[in-house]
Amino acid sequence: MTIAMERAGVTTFQGRPVTLLGPEVRVGATAPDFTVLADDFSPVTLAASKGTVRIFSVVPSLDTGVCDQQTRRFNDEATRLGGVTIMTVSVDLPFAQKRWCGAASVEATQTVSDYRDLSFGLAYGVVIAEFRLLARAVFVVDSSDQVVHVEYVPEVGQHPHYSAAIEAVRTAM
Repeated sequence: MTIAMERAGVTTFQGRPVTLLGPEVRVGATAPDFTVLADDFSPVTLAASKGTVRIFSVVPSLDTGVCDQQTRRFNDEATRLGGVTIMTVSVDLPFAQKRWCGAASVEATQTVSDYRDLSFGLAYGVVIAEFRLLARAVFVVDSSDQVVHVEYVPEVGQHPHYSAAIEAVRTAM
């Protein structure tokens, strides 16, 4: 088994530094491929949304306040932007994500689960080694799979800069 690259000093969890696993993704890079699960347990890959501008909104768990608000905010933005694929990625189980989406009336954002093998988390450098959760982050990828915006949020309990991500989407369209 290959050990993933460890990165310290990128983010904190409740004020304590944590270790992220995987490489730092940078603007201008080709978006790494991944396989996550939809709420029906079918596989979802980067190629599934090729040809669209994508927001990958990464959260530790939908059942927490900031994660809930982040997912609702990007869902609202998606309805206004049109033509954008928004995926919220967490390690929540697919049926828990489906339950949350139904209760929250979230329909424009696809929730996908990375619980099985952390494929997305390791490819995008957001796996918190200490907890097997994903760190809060936002990635915007253009229609040709180029990364045009990256934000690793410095404290897991803080919101990302929504306006910067939305501006990156508008520029990429």
